[in-house]
Amino acid sequence: MIVDDSRVGRAMLVKNLQRTNFEVVAQAKNAAEAVELYAAYHPAVVTMDMNLPDADGIECSRRILSFDKDAKIVMISAMKDATLVSRGRDAGIAAFLQKPINTNDLIDTLMILCQNKVGKVAVLRESYAKPFARALQQGLFSLIGVHCETSIELCDQNFLTVSGVAVIIGLTGYPTGRAIVYMEEKTVQAFSRILLDVGPDEKIRDVEAADSIEESANIIVGRGVSNINDVFRDKEIRMTPPGTICGKDIHIASPKLTTFHIAAETRIGDIHMNVGFAEGE
Repeated sequence: MIVDDSRVGRAMLVKNLQRTNFEVVAQAKNAAEAVELYAAYHPAVVTMDMNLPDADGIECSRRILSFDKDAKIVMISAMKDATLVSRGRDAGIAAFLQKPINTNDLIDTLMILCQNKVGKVAVLRESYAKPFARALQQGLFSLIGVHCETSIELCDQNFLTVSGVAVIIGLTGYPTGRAIVYMEEKTVQAFSRILLDVGPDEKIRDVEAADSIEESANIIVGRGVSNINDVFRDKEIRMTPPGTICGKDIHIASPKLTTFHIAAETRIGDIHMNVGFAEGE
């Protein structure tokens, strides 16, 4: 259900949701109508504008939550200061987004709030793996100027086999897990030459090449973590210091993790990221 006194605001949210699995079942233009329509439709999630003609969004949220303590409400406002967020948290509002809304952030937020309905794997893919895929794509362009498309696949094995250089970074907070950025030796050399601006006749030591991959992986994973934390500030992910391994046919275990393989096809070779998530805090 969308709650917004602006016809344009409601229309923009409807458009953002048209190509998703979310159906807009009701639209309310004031607090009284919002409470009435919530009772009639029991929507899985509510987007709540801050400014309504008969009450602010926090008061409207209180009324809905007094009717249904399990209501999932996302506050959408032009403002997002600490005082507003604190008041909203006290009222029971689950998440906060600032106008203008990024469609990916909106979908990520709704998916996590509705995870009991859509399933754990779908939530992890849409709300956690996809931000890392965007980070890989953006990071490769900003670091070495390489354009690429990325793909995501669910992994059904409890270990990962890599050759070349792999950088492992632990994820703490919620959800816990780890991210691994890896590529074959030929791609490592090409990547590090571009990153370090080394000419074709100059030699790069193995340790320099590995260090360049480690630093780049740290930047890319950090961007992915930031993409997630910008949406859910109450469940922040943190990174452990990276660790780098080099070799051939290295087996890395993924015990009790739901893992996704993200691949980026580039002109210098395939660059991979494997992200795994556990359920615990």
